[in-house]
Amino acid sequence: MTAETDVNIINSIITAIPATATFTTATTTTAIETAINAISTTTTATTTTTTATVVYTTDNNVLVTSPLCEIGTTLDTVIPESFMTSTNVEEELERCQNVSLSESDIIIGTGGLKRDIMIQSISALQASTLSYVECANSLRTDIKQGLSSAEVVRRQKYNGYNEFEIQDHYPIWKKYLDQFNNPLIILLLTSAAISLLMGRGEDAISITVAIVIVVTVGFVQEYRSEKTLEHLNKLVPPMCHTIRDGHEVQFLARQLVPGDIVLLNVGDRIPADLRLFEAYDLQVDESSFTGELEPRHKYVKSLTTDGGNFDHTDNIVYMGTLVRGGHGKGIVIGTGAHTRFGEVFKMMQAEEAPKTPLQNSMDYLGKQLSLYSFAIIIIIFFIGLFQGRNTLDMFRIAVSLAVAAIPEGLPIVVAVTLAIGVIRMASRRAVVKKLPAVEALGCVTVICSDKTGTLTKNEMTAVVVVSADGQIADVLGVGYSLEGGLCTVGSERVVGYSHPSISRVIEIGCICNNAIISDGILIGQPTEGALLVLGMKTELNEQVKNYKLIKEIPFTSETKFMAVQCEHIRSNGQSELFVKGALDRILEMCTGYLEGDKNPVKLNDAAKERFMETSRSLGSRGLRVIALAYGYNERELCYAGMVGIVDPPRPGVAESIEIVQSAGVKVKMVTGDALETACSIGAHLKLFTEGDACLSGFEMDRMTDLDLERVIKSVTIFYRSSPKHKLRIVKALQNLGEVVAMTGDGVNDVVALKKADIGIAMGSTGTDVCKEAADMILTDDDFYTIQAAVEEGKGIYHNITNFVRFQLSTSVAALSLIAISTLFEFENPLNAMQILWINIIMDGPPAQSLGVEPVDRDIIRQPSRDVRQPMINNAFITNIFISAAIIIAGTLSVFYKEMSADNEVTPRDTTMTFTCFVLFDMWNALACRSSRKLIWEIGLLRNRMFCFAVFGSIFCQLAVIYFPPLQKIFQTEALSLYDLIFLTVLTSTVFIVAETRKYLELKMKKTPYMIIDEPTNF
Repeated sequence: MTAETDVNIINSIITAIPATATFTTATTTTAIETAINAISTTTTATTTTTTATVVYTTDNNVLVTSPLCEIGTTLDTVIPESFMTSTNVEEELERCQNVSLSESDIIIGTGGLKRDIMIQSISALQASTLSYVECANSLRTDIKQGLSSAEVVRRQKYNGYNEFEIQDHYPIWKKYLDQFNNPLIILLLTSAAISLLMGRGEDAISITVAIVIVVTVGFVQEYRSEKTLEHLNKLVPPMCHTIRDGHEVQFLARQLVPGDIVLLNVGDRIPADLRLFEAYDLQVDESSFTGELEPRHKYVKSLTTDGGNFDHTDNIVYMGTLVRGGHGKGIVIGTGAHTRFGEVFKMMQAEEAPKTPLQNSMDYLGKQLSLYSFAIIIIIFFIGLFQGRNTLDMFRIAVSLAVAAIPEGLPIVVAVTLAIGVIRMASRRAVVKKLPAVEALGCVTVICSDKTGTLTKNEMTAVVVVSADGQIADVLGVGYSLEGGLCTVGSERVVGYSHPSISRVIEIGCICNNAIISDGILIGQPTEGALLVLGMKTELNEQVKNYKLIKEIPFTSETKFMAVQCEHIRSNGQSELFVKGALDRILEMCTGYLEGDKNPVKLNDAAKERFMETSRSLGSRGLRVIALAYGYNERELCYAGMVGIVDPPRPGVAESIEIVQSAGVKVKMVTGDALETACSIGAHLKLFTEGDACLSGFEMDRMTDLDLERVIKSVTIFYRSSPKHKLRIVKALQNLGEVVAMTGDGVNDVVALKKADIGIAMGSTGTDVCKEAADMILTDDDFYTIQAAVEEGKGIYHNITNFVRFQLSTSVAALSLIAISTLFEFENPLNAMQILWINIIMDGPPAQSLGVEPVDRDIIRQPSRDVRQPMINNAFITNIFISAAIIIAGTLSVFYKEMSADNEVTPRDTTMTFTCFVLFDMWNALACRSSRKLIWEIGLLRNRMFCFAVFGSIFCQLAVIYFPPLQKIFQTEALSLYDLIFLTVLTSTVFIVAETRKYLELKMKKTPYMIIDEPTNF
């Protein structure tokens, strides 16, 4: 071979020489021939690179570049991907680097290419349309020999390890500090700092403790959310079987590269995305993606089109899925971030979880309180200056009042209220992972629910049998339990062979079956479980023992049937075929059909059409139709009949949907089922009515985001949809201002769950990754639990607003008393210790017990609150000032009355005023237990913690009045029984006014309330 010959082979100029190229020289004239020979005979390039080996010779004016080598790479590993020829080598080299050349010099060096020209991997959708030979050629691998060890090292250098890298730019301490970037936290920090500067150390400590608790809870929740990403790495098995250098070896799965050959056997977790080139009855559990429990049959044949959908890639197996049956081999087409899991991983890192409505409300409340506090400082400060008071004294007074106005107990009460909500939710079979999510459920306006397992039982059940001769048997009972299960033709029960044509259909379903049911628990595929239970209900399942299995032909997506060849124990060696599958496919294999217990009747077109019409009729009812046949020759079978199977709705779900919809919460079904099945279940659940819109995944794919937003509010059912559509549904609804709860169970659902305002994972069928990403886990996968969670969420927000209303009304009253006394130069009606005691009541047990008020069962019927409306609105402020005005007027009247008696402030005066204010607080707390229901409606003693807190506070107040050591500390004196009765009656006015207001509001609105009982299970 000569260099000149190779110039003719390598004749395209692809790139210019980069200015950063480095070179070494050689003087052997044969070196170029060796190099070019190696270049032209090696063809295994696979990865993207930014370096190139450059070979120059001035003898033949040839310049050759190859992108796979680095500095120091030997010539025998140079691989051709791009080449360049030049007639002026010296000019080219002069542009790159000043080098002196002799006539026989050969220049070998490396430099960066200006464009990527190598392929790292092939997408699953693309690989599914290629034959496995084309796929192997694209990845430059040998399906028999595999890759060489040297080639694996080279590819691994550019592809990286087969694992996920969590991009963590923030150190853990910085993440903790980020939690302080919150308006309410900043306000509390300011309050603590000012309290410390003014010598009020106890206030500073209590505020700081509250801040640390709240910030730590928030940090722990955010830190735990990162576990979702870590769980993805657990889906990569530690070891895998591969072919390398022509030998079967076991390697670390993290060392796989595109082009590797992987062997698959039962029980293997698939280590990377693979294009299959061998598949023998290969069944793969893809429930981690789809949530569907039935294993999926895989085959080798390439597809004519990718369909743009992962659901059509039956010749691809994905990282993290599990081999349930058979065995096979595949070519690695993607590793790490380039797998289907990797796509989810990248989206998980990119997608930010939205703040909950409560977090937004607390942020806004913090800003409002900051504004009000600043206003108090300014107003009182300048009024004092106008009166000629000392500037420093006025500043201290103004700041003290502003600090006192800040509800430092609010973060603690919110955290405690949410924590108790989490405990209550756990008792109702819902595990809430993030505290704010409890309240956020009360704001939900749309619930997007999976059908399988959430709205339905996920227990396939045979409901009707139609024999070939037209007999119809109805099947009672639900799921895999035999309780209440009967199969009847009219009023006659089918037992054994009492109805030959019906019994034959059921018998075939039991024989052509691999399922096992033990104590109501299915082991095997749900469809086969339904057929087996049908046999158990008719006492035909035992017939299986009379047959000996000879051969099984498994179901595949291509053949659409399953068959078993069996020999009866008394058949003298003659075997028989039993087949089940899609009706159209079964009829193609049949030449006759069963007519009662007579000989088979010849199958004609009219009979076929009759059977197809029956199938369509069952399908319109939302049933999955399984056809069954038998015979001695697979091309001359006898059609026996069909079984209609359904995944029945869960008991109580229809009632739960009706309840949440009555509160204005829209429920939308998201399913991969056909339209007929989805509509049938939707109608049964009263979720779907005639005229409601339905949207398929295919139609959604053709829509822009704007188009989807235009129609999505009117859509009740999303059918033939995949997990990728869930994210679009969530975003479209959120863009329209909806608060969205989304259910999911597979890895593909993770991004949608994170994006949704409330992500709900299935506890029974959900993957670990899905559970980690979710805000809430349903331990029973039941929609009723979502209804209970919505109820709890609304109740929690109601309790938090009750606490805020109580605290702010008490705070405004206390501030006003001090401000009025200061501005009008009155004697202060309360001393420092008494003010401290009142502050303890405002933030202590009586206030905090409002946060644990039992949830009002009627609240589920109330519309979800508008998250765009702040907690402190005009009506809220009005109620606060009404209560505060009553407290101020009553307390000042007592103070003025007592002071007027002797024209000076005595311990009795301050004791009466102090006790008056405390009793006002107790009555106000009682009124704040509910914003809309009267006290006898919610139950006076229903909240035991509140009762203990109030009676405990009253007892402590009496101790302050009558216990001598405390009298000295608080500067009080004993009051008479008449005084206590007088104060009790006077202070009850704040409660009476509040209850009267509620009564009038209810009467004006004429809002009906009814107690909702637990749903009845049928």
